Amino acid sequence: MGALTENHRCPRGIGSRVTEAVSTVGVGGLLGAVFCFVIEERPAGALVVATAALGAVLATAVKQAVGGKSS
Repeated sequence: MGALTENHRCPRGIGSRVTEAVSTVGVGGLLGAVFCFVIEERPAGALVVATAALGAVLATAVKQAVGGKSS
């Protein structure tokens, strides 16, 4: 085993990957729900759930596009 190079990255554990995925989806969902309340004064519950789900999906897609990894 030689010295580590400058580009060495230790593999991340399952816990950190799950935490990162859950936080991305959570933040996206929260932002989607807040956006719904900004647009509509008293939205229906189904509309809030739909915008939260859309926000979560968009946050995950943006994270994958920026990160350059598909998994």
